[in-house]
Amino acid sequence: MKLFLHRLLAAIVAAAAAFAAHADEVKVAVAANFTAPMQKIATEFERDTGHKALLAFGATGKFYAQIRNGAPFEVFLAADESTPAKLDAEGATVAGSRFTYAIGKLVLWSAQPGLVDDKGAVLERGEFRHLAIANPKTAPYGVAAMEVMRRLGVADRVADKLVTGENIAQTHQFVATGNAELGFVALSQVSGGANAQPGSQWQVPAELHTPLRQDAVILAAGRDKPAARALADYLRGAKAAAIIKSYGYDL
Repeated sequence: MKLFLHRLLAAIVAAAAAFAAHADEVKVAVAANFTAPMQKIATEFERDTGHKALLAFGATGKFYAQIRNGAPFEVFLAADESTPAKLDAEGATVAGSRFTYAIGKLVLWSAQPGLVDDKGAVLERGEFRHLAIANPKTAPYGVAAMEVMRRLGVADRVADKLVTGENIAQTHQFVATGNAELGFVALSQVSGGANAQPGSQWQVPAELHTPLRQDAVILAAGRDKPAARALADYLRGAKAAAIIKSYGYDL
């Protein structure tokens, strides 16, 4: 019995050592709207594979500029499909590695109950001082917000009330703190488990803006990194899909 236990312990130690020997780190640039689900996915990814994902969150457009200027990111999770496609065309990615990991949803949200109605008519009434959006120059969710307002015919009417966040995370912060009475944010920021937040909201119909197809891609710096390929595979797996859907994204 003692011999069996000794051998079993030795096998466990050997397996753990092999697991650690193959563990790696991957540097990941992540669109700010995907912060909460990616943090959860990264935890599960490390537990299941031994690889550690080092996450940085921000605006897609700013990440594009950083990547083109040599930032050492190895995987990029954008808030759109056009930015990874552009990096593809510029030879800054691993060819064939791009895929859609989520389809985002835009929501008009206020921390104040009753302020935002279920049809977004509050935009027409204009009974607010500040409306927050992400910077449309760098954030796809900001682009979508502008498309919605133009299609509703209220863009000019609310132009002097706009407060622009550097990214969708800062935009959400403006509304959450009351610095803006309402704002266009990602549905994932105000719904999904512990992320669910009180207030009032209007989930914007998908036909009012270009679909928020969010693509991931392995960057050139991750070409020879097993952890980069492992993360891309993991994002397409069942466990990641369940987490992504729990935050209100479509697949």
